[in-house]
Amino acid sequence: MSEIKCPNCGKTFKIDENSYAEIVKQVRDAEFSSDIEAKIHDATEVLHAKSAAEYLKLKNEKDAEISKLEAKISSFEAEKKLAISEAVSKVEKERDEIKNKLEVSVAENKSKEIVLKEKYEGALALKDEQISQLKDFKAKQSTKMVGESLEQFCHDEFDKIRMTAFPNAYFEKDNDAKTGSKGDFIFRDFDENGVEIVSIMFEMKNEMDTTATKHKNEDFFKELDKDRNEKKCEYAVLVSLLEANHELYNTGIVDVSYRYPKMYVVRPQFFITIITLLRNAALKSLEMKRELALAREQNLDITHFEENIEAFKAGFARNYELASKKFKTAIEEIDKTIDHLQKTKEALLRSEDNLRLANDKADNLSVKRLTRGNPTMKAKFDELKNSQK
Repeated sequence: MSEIKCPNCGKTFKIDENSYAEIVKQVRDAEFSSDIEAKIHDATEVLHAKSAAEYLKLKNEKDAEISKLEAKISSFEAEKKLAISEAVSKVEKERDEIKNKLEVSVAENKSKEIVLKEKYEGALALKDEQISQLKDFKAKQSTKMVGESLEQFCHDEFDKIRMTAFPNAYFEKDNDAKTGSKGDFIFRDFDENGVEIVSIMFEMKNEMDTTATKHKNEDFFKELDKDRNEKKCEYAVLVSLLEANHELYNTGIVDVSYRYPKMYVVRPQFFITIITLLRNAALKSLEMKRELALAREQNLDITHFEENIEAFKAGFARNYELASKKFKTAIEEIDKTIDHLQKTKEALLRSEDNLRLANDKADNLSVKRLTRGNPTMKAKFDELKNSQK
């Protein structure tokens, strides 16, 4: 058993080995715990120190990044403001240009409007003047003179534009009354090659308000259609001042083809207009007519080609037939000639045999044979023989 003195109270007491071991163990555990706590404290302080340094480092890095981002944001804001400023400036410039153009356009349109207004006012004034003149004619002249004045009016209107609009046109009074009637004017227009583009038979009708007999436009349709057909014109136009209050005829150009084909009724102010319309329509159809004529010519050429082929085939067949007959006849003649020659050959062969026999006989002929049985000839030959000696 051991004695241990307390360091605090100075009292001595005894302990056995087990108690001693327990105390030592306690002391060791206390020292170990203290040591552990000290080490943990030290480690904690080191960890805090490292964490603070790393935090500071991270903070500095983040601050730097934030500074960079703020700089970029500032730069972006500046660029955005600049772009917005430039875009606004461009838009304002375009707006100003459009505004200027619009103002110029408005001014031009206004100027054109003024010109057109003046033009149409002038045209209306001219038409009013023409109407006034026509009314004056009706008041001052006889019925016949009014009609003649309308014809003269139309003739003058056409002459005003003849050289510029219709340089190749014919527009003259219809003086041919062979068929029993005639219209007032015939219009024919031609192209550069002299091909007729369009033709119009015109009739001008007017009468004074004081005339006892009031005619209608329809009263002249039949005769006008007859004149159109007899003079071989494509269209018929009645230029009329009749039925002055008729709403339909006062619209301008009236198509009356429901009564007679290709016939129109117009007021005098539309005289040039109807010519222009019909002529332009004819120009368009002329090209179609040319294409149709070309197609017909091509079809005709094909037809002629086929006809020529058929004619050639027929002629060839006939010539072949004639040649075949002549050839057959010639063959027959040749056969006859061959037969004749064969007979001639046989005759000649027979003649040759006879000649050969004759020759053999001639070869066998002698004086002795000639004088045999003929004392006179024997005496002659003997005498000739002795004389030669």
